[in-house]
Amino acid sequence: MTEPAASGPADLIIMGCTALVHDSAEGVGFAEDAAIVVRDGVIADVTTTDGVARLDAVERVDARGQAALPGLINCHTHSPMVALRGIAEDLPVEEWFNDYVWPIESNLSERDVELGARLACAEMIRGGVTTFADHYFAMDTVADVVADTGLRANLGQAYFSSQGPEGRAASLDFALRHRGTADGRVTTCLAPHAPYTVDDADLAATAELAREHGLLVHLHAAESRAQTEHSLARHGATPIEILHRTGLLDVDVLIAHGTGIVDRDLPVLAGAGGRVGIASAPRGYLKFAWDPTPVRDLAGIGIPVGLATDGAASNNSLDVWEAMALTALVQKSTTGDPRWLTSRQALHHATLQSARAVGLGDRIGSIAVGRRADLILVDLTGPHTQPVHDLAATLVHSARSGDVRTTIVDGRVLMRDRELLTVDVAAVVRELGERLPALVERGHGKRIQEYDA
Repeated sequence: MTEPAASGPADLIIMGCTALVHDSAEGVGFAEDAAIVVRDGVIADVTTTDGVARLDAVERVDARGQAALPGLINCHTHSPMVALRGIAEDLPVEEWFNDYVWPIESNLSERDVELGARLACAEMIRGGVTTFADHYFAMDTVADVVADTGLRANLGQAYFSSQGPEGRAASLDFALRHRGTADGRVTTCLAPHAPYTVDDADLAATAELAREHGLLVHLHAAESRAQTEHSLARHGATPIEILHRTGLLDVDVLIAHGTGIVDRDLPVLAGAGGRVGIASAPRGYLKFAWDPTPVRDLAGIGIPVGLATDGAASNNSLDVWEAMALTALVQKSTTGDPRWLTSRQALHHATLQSARAVGLGDRIGSIAVGRRADLILVDLTGPHTQPVHDLAATLVHSARSGDVRTTIVDGRVLMRDRELLTVDVAAVVRELGERLPALVERGHGKRIQEYDA
């Protein structure tokens, strides 16, 4: 910690909190009675409450009884799909896609996408998510919502090979037009859907475009063990091996799910020429009866695994706190080792590893000088979080998304004392409810795609 610079009033000072900090080896620790100084959207200092006593500020937040964390990151979601929350339950994934989700998505209008994205942003702000990676349609609309609501996001226009070359071109066009918008809070990617809906030629062309334009690629791959088995039977290669042979592992890539990653994939991933990140959304895997993402194996080869929720149509919520707790619990159960994952390891996945997975590891993910001021304050005074013997365990296994009191992005307060400041939830819910009958109609017999992995 350093003494605060005396260069005029700070924009924001958070005082009296217990701050989650990382040491030089990226171990998670906690600084008591900490103060965080924010200037121009950046963390200017991390010091003590006494150290800022005489420093002027436009706004001060008394955070006694609260923990300050880096804002949570939802590494893979489809934000507009909150409009389909609970629409198809207790089904195998092929029926979920073919009989419900893809027929309904053929009804989507830009207004439906906008309303769903606004509701999703409200849910994420209230749950302490400050950044999300989104992969969907009509993404110009989602980019506008991100700008309006104040969140940070990595956005990609999804496409299938069935759309022809126009789909890939539209994904590139979106990425280039919106990169760096919303005062730099929007970053972009190319977003092929998956190896089973995008052919090798399109994947290879996407890799070339990513290399040429310096773009991340965000796609689904090895979503389940069944997908991997089908891929081996049909193509003689796993989905990860297909990404390798088409060049996608030689560029920066964010792979959603990866529960079908098998032993033969590990050396392929370890030898990747680009930066590979995996987004893991454990709640959805439990619902679809999939295996978990092999987090320990991926950690062993240095692949960052970020936390995610997937879309609310499959996951039912955008609660990254739940994803963090489930990741720790499911990994203990499946490895048979109660020492893996520890609470501190889970917090590392939720912060720095998630930031790296979405390509923002140099900007967010830790409370440190020079990082963007994406911060959340978590109330520790509730009966379910007291007493605190081990703060890491309290945050992972006892705290809830509803304990987030304040959410800040780029130094701007988006929620103060549980009051949302950038989304009118009642108006969004009212209009979305009026539109739902037309949106969920499946009688037309059309699908945007066929699920046949």
